[in-house]
Amino acid sequence: MSHGKQFTLYTHIGGPNGWKVAFVLEELGLTYESIYLDFAKLEQKSPEHTKLNPNGRIPTLIDHQNNDFVIWESNAILLYLIDKYDKENKLGVSDGNDKYTLLQWLFFQASGQGPYFGQVFWFKRFHPEHLPSVIERYQKETQRVYSVLESVLSKQEWLVGGKLTIADIAFITWNRAAFSVSLKDLPDVDVEKDYPSVWKWHKKLEERPAVAKVLAVQAGMQKQ
Repeated sequence: MSHGKQFTLYTHIGGPNGWKVAFVLEELGLTYESIYLDFAKLEQKSPEHTKLNPNGRIPTLIDHQNNDFVIWESNAILLYLIDKYDKENKLGVSDGNDKYTLLQWLFFQASGQGPYFGQVFWFKRFHPEHLPSVIERYQKETQRVYSVLESVLSKQEWLVGGKLTIADIAFITWNRAAFSVSLKDLPDVDVEKDYPSVWKWHKKLEERPAVAKVLAVQAGMQKQ
């Protein structure tokens, strides 16, 4: 079976994690086709998708030039892409210690930012019961994540090695989601005022041509 694009990306219009894979594919100039699963129809849980991704979530990436190799979990995908297709370290690092620092930030994003930000949204907006103590816990954890990032970015431009890496890119989508609703879901928090270095870093990431291109695609689809 031939494919016009090197990669197939199973993703979702609104889900944050699929878009960060698209950012990296665009940054590296790799060709891909995005297939947007309909969560309302539980397409992510369908046998056709779970045979590729047993977790039944997005993103899932197929590399057609590597024997249709399938990989899922967004940060694992980012690592795969730079290890295999970023030989010039445009988005990676070469120093041994920096490689572990990069992993450190990817783990922090996956275990801290994504889950905590996501739980704030869930318990504030979708959970059938109003649970103030739970909401307060996740609000405080979200602010802690901001504080960790601010403590580092107030002293340096990027998270790792003095350069843009996938560690920075991994944070974009959940930050966008949080910043857009932070005044509603995080009372008494003004991200631009309270975490100015995080805000500046995030805006600089959004302005990158590859990222802006993908965000424009997302915005266009959400208007349909």
